[in-house]
Amino acid sequence: MVETPRFRRNHHHRSDSKWSIPLFLSSQKTLWTLLWIVGFVSMFIWQRNVIDGLLVFRKSPPKPIPKLRPFVFNLTDFGGIGDGKTMNTKAFEKAVASIAKFGKKGGGQLNVQAGNWLTAPFNLTSHITLFLAEDAVILGADDEKLWTLMPPLPSYGAGREHPGPRYGSLIHGQNLTDVIITGHNGTIDGQGNAWWKKFRQKLLKHTRGPLVQIMRSSNIQISNITLRNSPFWTLHPFDCKNITITGVTILAPIFGAPNTDGINPDSCENMVIEDCYISVGDDGIAIKSGWNQYGITYGRPSKNIFIRNVVIRSMVSAGVSIGSEMSGGVSNVTVENLLVWSSRRGVRIKTSPGRGGYVRRITYRNVTFDNVRVGIVIKTDYSEHPDEGYDPKALPILQDISFTGIYGQGVRVPVRINGSEEIPVRNVTFHDMSVGITYKKKHIFQCAFVQGRVIGSIFPSPCVNLDRYDEQGQLIKRSINQNITNIDYDF
Repeated sequence: MVETPRFRRNHHHRSDSKWSIPLFLSSQKTLWTLLWIVGFVSMFIWQRNVIDGLLVFRKSPPKPIPKLRPFVFNLTDFGGIGDGKTMNTKAFEKAVASIAKFGKKGGGQLNVQAGNWLTAPFNLTSHITLFLAEDAVILGADDEKLWTLMPPLPSYGAGREHPGPRYGSLIHGQNLTDVIITGHNGTIDGQGNAWWKKFRQKLLKHTRGPLVQIMRSSNIQISNITLRNSPFWTLHPFDCKNITITGVTILAPIFGAPNTDGINPDSCENMVIEDCYISVGDDGIAIKSGWNQYGITYGRPSKNIFIRNVVIRSMVSAGVSIGSEMSGGVSNVTVENLLVWSSRRGVRIKTSPGRGGYVRRITYRNVTFDNVRVGIVIKTDYSEHPDEGYDPKALPILQDISFTGIYGQGVRVPVRINGSEEIPVRNVTFHDMSVGITYKKKHIFQCAFVQGRVIGSIFPSPCVNLDRYDEQGQLIKRSINQNITNIDYDF
């Protein structure tokens, strides 16, 4: 009996120890759970901060708008509301009128801040910078009743789609100098779908208007913006000098957006188009200079045009075209570092009897075709005329055209030069050409009424119309069949 209390005390001690171990382990689990939760939360916060830094979940603050003119205004200063519903035409007009007062003091800058700014067409002024901030969108009103009617271009004699007046552009300028349209990749959206639908339904009585048109002006700079969904041609400088277009993206649906050419230099001189991406429903770039007798009379050629570092997609027409309205003449054009992908045609020159004028001294250099149906096209029977008053004996001259460094893959017909007895193609040169083909039928290098030369070895084998020279420029074989034709439009 004496030992019993000690036994009981020891028993209680062992019992306490037995229960204290699970309690200790339980507290450790709780501690580890808490530590795991803390670690997870810390990791989540760290990841969120990293992701914020990568702008996935949290957008960075908008870029500050630089001051590019002595006097700077915001569209909101003139009552502009960027809700996508309020009409801002008056705000744009008031802003431009205010800036016009500072022309002799260096001009003014109009900032279009983030938002959707609905407007009918408005005019620019000289010595203006129109700056489109990041996420700024100028929306063109899609009711044609709000669009100004203008006389036909003098070098066309009629609207391109209907005789008589034509619709003006959403953003228009005439007889100006020192005009800049730029930004942090803001957008000008013509909301062209309504126009395209009415055009297909033949509900429009006048030729559709361009998105941006600058006429008879000089010293024009357009950069770092997006132009999209134009009702008609997207960017149309007419009879302008000293134009630079750089870093511009131009977009329209590749099908169902008729005549939405990207950039159409028209009777323009001294122009650079560079570092642009264009995907539209017609020609990516189309150089023009008037239509038949009207273009001949107006007499303003397009010349000294440099196109470089441009990527184009055109499933309906061509990457870079000259014509078909080229009656005032086109000369001294260089196209280099051009990629045309998933398109109907790569580069094209198009004209016809009645055009008159000339296309000469044209250089294509370092051009790549990727999945293009026809790579190089020269067509001399593109017969569209404004009226019956043209002279069918007004024959264009096509000469001095060179192709150097032409590459590609997935091209069905690499070359199709369709001269004619009336309009032969003269002095064409091919050098360093290798274009992979998808169609193995013969005569994929097609020619008719063409005179020129091939320097060195090119792929595919050239047509027999062309003289053959080695890399040193020594004549190997002179052609005796310049007028022979192997044109085949069946493939």
